[in-house]
Amino acid sequence: MTIQTNVYSIDGNIIEKIDVPAIFEAAYRPDIIKRAVLAAAANGRQPYGPAKMSGMRHAVSTRGKGTGSSRAQRIHGLGKASESPNNVSGRRAHPPVPEKVWKLKVNRKERIIARESAIAATAHAECVKARGHRFSEDISFPIVVNDTVQNISTTSDIHNLLKKIGIDCDIDRAKRGTKIRAGRGKMRNRKYRTPTSILFVVSDDDAPILRGACNLPGVQVKTVNSISAAILAPGGDAGRLTVYTKSSIASIGEWSR
Repeated sequence: MTIQTNVYSIDGNIIEKIDVPAIFEAAYRPDIIKRAVLAAAANGRQPYGPAKMSGMRHAVSTRGKGTGSSRAQRIHGLGKASESPNNVSGRRAHPPVPEKVWKLKVNRKERIIARESAIAATAHAECVKARGHRFSEDISFPIVVNDTVQNISTTSDIHNLLKKIGIDCDIDRAKRGTKIRAGRGKMRNRKYRTPTSILFVVSDDDAPILRGACNLPGVQVKTVNSISAAILAPGGDAGRLTVYTKSSIASIGEWSR
């Protein structure tokens, strides 16, 4: 039996019903989704490590025994211990090395299964709610809107659309959940951490909604060809609150293994 879903207009009204593609009935595989997401995160890491001579650029020598002080290496003329990893200002004992390989391999078929399973999870209200998203109880999943939504260019109009559909409360959840990050990241241009919110999937690479939605907390806009398990299931938890355009749903329905 073919499952149908509602198509919402720019005013939030139901204008028609369409058949849901068979890909939204794929089996739920959280194990493969988690593996694909972790591999994507590992493959995006940048190798790092100190310079080979870090902490070793000193003229040092040891005083030997019988001087009443430790036999640590000391800077000539200063008497301050240096270079040894057990003193203040010494080198690091076991630093990270840039040669370490962080990459993880996932088979192509497993990546496809992970993406299809993550797409199918966006069509189940139970998975979306279990992930912590907020939405109206009378909304139909998967959430599909008319293609005219892609032409919205202002943030206020996009927020009004979400309010009419009944999913604007998830924007408020992400806004209230924005916290100051703990640790050194505050000094590295990532002071705030915002929870993940709504994902728009569109079919046009130059859609004005790409510019209008970027100011809403936690909201992302992706094209059909750029979605992956890492985007549909951030952190490996499937069921992201996703809004598809009618043309993007049709494009997803044409996918095949």
